[in-house]
Amino acid sequence: MTIGQIALVIVAIAFAVLVVFLCMSLSKLSGLLDQAKDTVTRVNATLDIVTKDVDNLSIEVEGLLNKTNHLVDDLNGKLGKTDPLFQAIGDVGTSVSELNDSTKKMTSNLVSGVGGGLNRKKKPSTLGRFARAAHSLSKKGRGASPNKETEPSSSPLKEVDSTDHLVEHRSSLAEFTDQLPSTTAGEINLTKEND
Repeated sequence: MTIGQIALVIVAIAFAVLVVFLCMSLSKLSGLLDQAKDTVTRVNATLDIVTKDVDNLSIEVEGLLNKTNHLVDDLNGKLGKTDPLFQAIGDVGTSVSELNDSTKKMTSNLVSGVGGGLNRKKKPSTLGRFARAAHSLSKKGRGASPNKETEPSSSPLKEVDSTDHLVEHRSSLAEFTDQLPSTTAGEINLTKEND
């Protein structure tokens, strides 16, 4: 065997080894491609399922959002109907506050009337006028005929002075008014928060 033939045999053996190696590599590559194909097929199937689920879910979410919007609109309408209620509550609070102010003024007038009434000329009080009117109405209702005009009673009515019996209680009234009144009694403050 000549050197050329030996070289040719070596080249043939190397080529055969190369072919065997390439066949094994191509066989493995073919297996990998089959696995990739299966994976892509499964991914596509999963995507189809997920797409259908997302479509169904979006339909459900849309229905839920519509119901929520309807509920919010209904709630806003009902809250709008309660605005007069809160306005009325605020008005009641204002009225109570005004009543407290009026009571404070009346008490201070009563105390000043008790203190100043000793030096002033007595004039008939509202209570005295009320008592006289009630007395005359009761007499009119008891025995007077409807056609007969009632005349003033011959018996003199005692003039009622509402401050006479309060003079002795002046110190207790002064103690009552010396205290500072509550600044929040009867007041209701409503604030509407805007979101």
